[in-house]
Amino acid sequence: MSKEDRQVIIFRPISIFYFILMFLITILLLPFMITAWRIFSYSLKVSPIVVLIVFIASLICSYINIRVGEIRVREPIVVYREISFFGVRWYIPEVRYGTKTIVTVNVGGALIPVLFSLYLLFNVVPRYEANVSIAYLKILVAFTLVTIIVYSVARPIEGLGIATPSLIPPLSTALISLFLYPIYIKTNPFIIAYVSGTLGTLVGADILNLNKIPRLRSPIVSIGGAGTFDGIYITGIMAIFLIWLLI
Repeated sequence: MSKEDRQVIIFRPISIFYFILMFLITILLLPFMITAWRIFSYSLKVSPIVVLIVFIASLICSYINIRVGEIRVREPIVVYREISFFGVRWYIPEVRYGTKTIVTVNVGGALIPVLFSLYLLFNVVPRYEANVSIAYLKILVAFTLVTIIVYSVARPIEGLGIATPSLIPPLSTALISLFLYPIYIKTNPFIIAYVSGTLGTLVGADILNLNKIPRLRSPIVSIGGAGTFDGIYITGIMAIFLIWLLI
């Protein structure tokens, strides 16, 4: 069975070095998560171990992509084949005609962040926020602003997909969350940052650019994967670090 025929496709969205760096950052942030959970008056109401598991699972599952469809394209598909010889790597472009682009959903960069966001929205917010309507309104405003910002900077990259500068989503999310959380009545800034940042990046970068897939000349396009995974993941990490800054 070829890669094009499989329902689950395995490939990494980032380099091994970048993967290891993100893993180390996640582990190093554990003390901040524990401190924030114990001291910060607007606590997550979620165990820091659970939060750590979510981030580790997102990182590991970034290799897993679930096929959801395919798009027929008229433009030639560009594929880069890696060749290694005596420690030197070359990337040789191949051109295919009359092929298709496979659309997948990245488990670590899309599925897990969406599920965790839904858990926060429909379990944590109604149970622990003093004013649920205000909390939802702040999250909606933050999500809208992050989506607009990310959409404005996202760029289609031929042979890859939709790419987003990795630092813009977390920085914009942090600033927006810091501004919104104390307005009228204080709201958990972690929930504002995580939900609006991850979902806003996913929607602004990938979902709103689905119409550009036929022009990408890529054999596989991963929603939440290559090009946007780092932005989504770092945004989630920034949400944790945001709490530590507010203590």
